[in-house]
Amino acid sequence: MRAVVQRVTEARVTVKGDVIGQIGPGLMILVCAMQGDGEPEADRLAERIAKLRIFKDEAGKMNLSLRDTQGSVLVVSQFTLAADLRGNRPGFSYAAPPAEGRRLYEHFAARMRAEGFATETGEFGADMAVNLVNDGPVTIWLDTATL
Repeated sequence: MRAVVQRVTEARVTVKGDVIGQIGPGLMILVCAMQGDGEPEADRLAERIAKLRIFKDEAGKMNLSLRDTQGSVLVVSQFTLAADLRGNRPGFSYAAPPAEGRRLYEHFAARMRAEGFATETGEFGADMAVNLVNDGPVTIWLDTATL
């Protein structure tokens, strides 16, 4: 699985003008299931993100995890993270098929909840508008193929 993790002061996702997920300080996570991914990859990704020390401590150093700060999570499906850019028009054949992608997306979000985080989500497959205030900015790219 692939993810782009952004430290935020706030984030929200809307579908057709309605806010369907919203958080204050925490992490906005764009996530994509790749061909061949399963629950072990989703679990490993969630565990890794939960432990990332990317929040500032009292000395201003990135030394605290989401758990330390008691932040929230907004998880948004993002199949374009699987883009194949061999040409000028991206292809997405590396992404998991939609039904499997949805299942793993929902599993990942449930896993973040199981880690103890207040977790909001977008809507899988929907045309979403995502708004966020990136804190830092801090943006981390993760791929379970390299974790």
